[in-house]
Amino acid sequence: MRHLKKTAKLGRTSEHRNAMLANMVCSLIIHKRITTTLAKAKAARSVAEKMVTLGKSGTIHDRRLAVARLHQDEAAKILFKDIAPVYKDRKGGYTRIIKMNQRVGDAAQRAILEWVDFTPATPVETAPAAETKPEEKK
Repeated sequence: MRHLKKTAKLGRTSEHRNAMLANMVCSLIIHKRITTTLAKAKAARSVAEKMVTLGKSGTIHDRRLAVARLHQDEAAKILFKDIAPVYKDRKGGYTRIIKMNQRVGDAAQRAILEWVDFTPATPVETAPAAETKPEEKK
């Protein structure tokens, strides 16, 4: 019986599952929103919320723990610099899962995993589309 065993196996070995969840959380940190299956979103949510809890204290030990779990220095820097200060006064529930339609290929339930109440400190600047003219041949 699987009583009190809450780890979602997701049909993978533990190494593969941990690497996949770390990559998903890094993508969530960098892009602020990811689209995945519902089961993977529920599994990644717990990892992401634990990383924000580490980021709220901001000690060097917590930074090292976050980098060890995420395996990406850049994502850990974004976590500690931009995301964790936003949730300093919040006690939990940093992410939300929005259910979407089913995937066409295998009818898997899709979901969006995103941060709650996150507005970036600096707005993302998009480069204006420069109009380029093709060079004329002489």
